[in-house]
Amino acid sequence: MKRAIEFAITAAAAIAMSAALAGCTSGKQESASAPEVVHSLAVLEVSRAPVTDVVEAVGTVRAAESAQLAAQMMGNVTSITVREGDSVRRGQVLAVLDDAQPRAGVERAQAALSAAEHQIAAAESEYALAAAMLQRYQELFDKKSVSPQEFDEVKARFQGAEARRELAHSGQLQAKAALAQAQAMLDYTRIQAPFDGVVTSRYVDPGAMATPGMPLLTVEKSGRLRLEASVNENDLRFVREGQTAAVQVDALEGNSLPGKVVEIVPAADAASRSFLVKIELPAQAHLRSGLFGRAYFPRGEREALAVPRSALVSRGQLQGVYVLDNARIATLRYITLGKPNGEQIEVLSGLQPGERLVASPGALELDGKKVE
Repeated sequence: MKRAIEFAITAAAAIAMSAALAGCTSGKQESASAPEVVHSLAVLEVSRAPVTDVVEAVGTVRAAESAQLAAQMMGNVTSITVREGDSVRRGQVLAVLDDAQPRAGVERAQAALSAAEHQIAAAESEYALAAAMLQRYQELFDKKSVSPQEFDEVKARFQGAEARRELAHSGQLQAKAALAQAQAMLDYTRIQAPFDGVVTSRYVDPGAMATPGMPLLTVEKSGRLRLEASVNENDLRFVREGQTAAVQVDALEGNSLPGKVVEIVPAADAASRSFLVKIELPAQAHLRSGLFGRAYFPRGEREALAVPRSALVSRGQLQGVYVLDNARIATLRYITLGKPNGEQIEVLSGLQPGERLVASPGALELDGKKVE
């Protein structure tokens, strides 16, 4: 009997302890399942609103002035004095070709010019002597002191001297032209910068054989840059010369630049049926030729869902927002974005009108947390 009573007491104590432990565990689970609460965050409701409808034109940033420097004669490249990225000044020698033959041509032309000048001197002396003799014989002929035959012979000699003088002057002009041509060929061995700028491409190294028309270097003028974008033929009516346009260059981390349309190429590309539009850009420290960019031209308004840029959360290449459910629990939802409209960005999919989201989460991790 006594053992039965002890067993009953022991069983009751075990049951009571189990109940106590179960109660503690349940309390811990309830405490763990309670979401963290985040305060002082603005919440907005998604709704449709009128947004500016725009034409998007993609293109490439290029220098307003660019020159591809090519050889104008055949010759070995003896030196290249610049590399990509080097700044150059107008008239600076950038590349040198072998000048042995052109220099010899200049020396021959100089010798020919010197000979022509000596011929002119001799012809001028002969002409002066013949002119003086003709004058004396003219006076004698007027006095009938010489026969007509003698006078005609003197006159013929004068005419011959005059012709030889003119021929000598013509030879001098030809020699000068030949010297100028030879000097030009010699100048072709010095490839000079056409303006102040930056070397963006170098195609050859010393020792290469240059041929006429063969590109050696590309130089872009410093300062002015522009976006050269393609606009579909159906959207060209929304673009006009002198119009301002918002330009976005991805490399500038989404900052929008004010651009101005300076030229619309009148002929369409036959393959793409698009027109090239050139948009002048303001000076920017990190703006470089070759960058990808987009230009936006307004064409009216339409109804669309839009969210502020501050609500966006970036995860790699994806964009999302923190959406709140009925219990105000935040969930990161990835969305598809459309075109920007000032501080607003159109949402193409992923949100519905009436849903609530965090207006400016910043760098906070809110997934699964309660927003008050």
